[in-house]
Amino acid sequence: MGLWNVPLANIFAAYDRAHLVPWVLATSGIAAFISPLFVGALADQKMAPTRWLRWLAVLTGLTLTMTCLSLQWGLSDGLILLCAQVQALVATPVWSITSSIAFSQLHNAKRQFGPLRAFATFGWMVGCWIVSFVIKADDSVLAGFTAAGLWMVVMSLTWMLPATPPSDAKQHRSWWQILGLDALDLLKHRDHRIVFITAALYCIPLAAFYPYTVLQLKEMGVGHISAVMSLAQTTEILVMLLLGGLMTRYRLKWVFLSGIIICVVRYGMNAMNTQTWIMIGTTLHGFAFTLYFITTQIYLEERIEPKWRVRAQALLALLMGGVGNLLGYLGGGWWHEMCRTKGVTDWSRFWWGETALTAAVCVFFALAYQGRKVGGSLTTT
Repeated sequence: MGLWNVPLANIFAAYDRAHLVPWVLATSGIAAFISPLFVGALADQKMAPTRWLRWLAVLTGLTLTMTCLSLQWGLSDGLILLCAQVQALVATPVWSITSSIAFSQLHNAKRQFGPLRAFATFGWMVGCWIVSFVIKADDSVLAGFTAAGLWMVVMSLTWMLPATPPSDAKQHRSWWQILGLDALDLLKHRDHRIVFITAALYCIPLAAFYPYTVLQLKEMGVGHISAVMSLAQTTEILVMLLLGGLMTRYRLKWVFLSGIIICVVRYGMNAMNTQTWIMIGTTLHGFAFTLYFITTQIYLEERIEPKWRVRAQALLALLMGGVGNLLGYLGGGWWHEMCRTKGVTDWSRFWWGETALTAAVCVFFALAYQGRKVGGSLTTT
């Protein structure tokens, strides 16, 4: 994922398709409205999640190859977007499916998931290093072809995963249940609803981080940009290793809230528009991402009935990737154009706008989330 997602904006710019970047990113948002809940429901009800992961990995590799070829061959904008959309449809459910497989093997998700999830972050970092230092493809489709090859490695590894049978295999279901839309019932619970809504809202400003930070660094003449962006994952790994202790020691609300507050500070640093401040802000990304989103995944694992867990993770993917990222990518593209004059971006203005939006999300969560009371005190679950 790191091999392709991080350099994507610069790759499209190198092939004179920079104008497509917001739309290509938005394909994952559109896909998130369709595939995660459907695949999550089938994984809960019909076919084992490990088998879904195997086929999704193969299809992601093949469709990513077609997306890269469409760029390389200079096909029309429409065909490039079509390839990107098909790729997004098969890639988007992978994360929620993988998370559900991991959670099914854990005895204490609060303590065990963070260190396990750190391996995924390390993989993202290695992807960035490979792009910058090994294949030197910060602006080449070679990064995408390499990523496609590694998806086939993911497919082969699925044969080594433990079997995870469907957790809710009833015989008779309505179309509403088959499509996974019954997961929307989870929103009836106040705390669940606030956590889900905040995840969607938070993704709107967060979507600006990768596509526009790499463009800002490129304008500054920074080299090995993908490797520089991997600074974000250094703190991500650190926080994941410490997350279990944080969640047992502090109220869950403050763990959630601290991640959003750090994101406000991080974007303010990007607005300073100097290489040093951007690199410091990039390093803070690990706190901003992990303290909210990984905590959310653990929250769902602990608070949701086992038979609903794949669908709960899929609903999270829908709200983050569908609502949040779609609005974030398209809105971010519009805001970026508003901050450009004669081809020059006013980066301070751009990032102060994203900072204000993140601060608004922070205030919403602080006022709306309550938590559960037991014995006169709020629990961390």
